[in-house]
Amino acid sequence: MDLGLNGKRVIVTGGTRGIGRAITEVLTQEGCTVAICARKAEEVARLVATLQAAGKHALGGAADVADAAGLTAWIDSAATAMGGIDIVVANVSALAGAPGEDSWRQALEIDMLGTLRTVEAAMPWLEKSAAASIVAISSTAALEAFGGARPYNALKAAVINYMSNLATQLAPKQIRANTVSPGTIYFDDGVWGKRKREMPDAYAAALAHNPMGRMGTPEEVAKAVAFIASPAASFITGANLVVDGGFTRRIQY
Repeated sequence: MDLGLNGKRVIVTGGTRGIGRAITEVLTQEGCTVAICARKAEEVARLVATLQAAGKHALGGAADVADAAGLTAWIDSAATAMGGIDIVVANVSALAGAPGEDSWRQALEIDMLGTLRTVEAAMPWLEKSAAASIVAISSTAALEAFGGARPYNALKAAVINYMSNLATQLAPKQIRANTVSPGTIYFDDGVWGKRKREMPDAYAAALAHNPMGRMGTPEEVAKAVAFIASPAASFITGANLVVDGGFTRRIQY
């Protein structure tokens, strides 16, 4: 199936590592021009150079989603360079799991307000697109009790709520808004890679909870993002696409 992504212009925040990198790679493979940002300029430059050397259309720069003015300036610059924006993927997370108010503030600042800032900065450009789509990355930790009362869980749930209401608000403008919620996704320098090395019992328990007998890959999440962001999903908005191999036990209505 042709997803209709060829030639689409995309913003991906946090696009250099893990799920964000996989999203960037999959979308460039589908023919998109992808602009990525992250806080470390050298990581952005390295990935952009790799993609360009492979004949893909990519650009990027350093930007922090906690810096509203800087993020807006980067998005405007990237949009100008690409000639517009069709798709926005808000991927950055603080991964805040520690107790205490500082951790809660960090999750609010990065996961929730970072998503809001990304959307609002891109909105003037999305309103000019004929295939506008917003995708936010949440987590199955937002959907059921998992890991205790943590800021990560609560703020990822807030992202889902925000995107669902945004979808209703933007539908008359033909701008779609959806969420993708990954389950346990393994890569070496990610959360589960670290837990495998440092907390093997916790890793083994999470792995045993997976009905498929394995954790997911960033590429599997990225392919789900590519579909729901694409014109092939043109009548899907306000959805939360769970990519977890059956990890969550809830009934989805």
